Amino acid sequence: MRGHLSILPHVPNRMTVLETDRLRLRQLSPVADAAFMLRLLNDPSFIRNIGDRGVRSEADASRYVADGPAASYARHGFGLYVVELREDGQPLGICGLVQRDYLDDPDIGFAFLPEHGRRGYGFESATAVKAYAFGTLGVRRLLAITSIDNEPSIRLLGRIGLRFDRMITPPGRAEVLRLFTTDPA
Repeated sequence: MRGHLSILPHVPNRMTVLETDRLRLRQLSPVADAAFMLRLLNDPSFIRNIGDRGVRSEADASRYVADGPAASYARHGFGLYVVELREDGQPLGICGLVQRDYLDDPDIGFAFLPEHGRRGYGFESATAVKAYAFGTLGVRRLLAITSIDNEPSIRLLGRIGLRFDRMITPPGRAEVLRLFTTDPA
């Protein structure tokens, strides 16, 4: 992150949640963000590193946002947010917090379209989300999960201060994942 971080007051229905020097993080809209989410969720790197969500149309993407991130905003006061450029509103990816049923604490998640990689957007947005989680939401511990071989995400998690904790297998899944935590070693 380059320097400036604005954490806006925690207002459950407010669209913009965070701003950094270059980025705005705002709540996903089931209608306005359907086309973007369709593209992101079907990107080969998303499917390889995160998983196939079965989203094949804008209607599917709209339901995905409504049932996932938008429902999380209402239930938990946080969720995944669109990461967009402040200068023109171009969506780059998503970053935010997810409360999974099988984890005791929220986990930080992020995904970016490949053409926006290697520009520091992941680090900038994840650093802002981490500060928001601890400073505004009062989260005491932050977790993250990655596939075993998702090296870019593993490096990014280390850069924002999370460390590998252990391997886990989520309930109902065969895949083994890496679990990271902000807890000290």
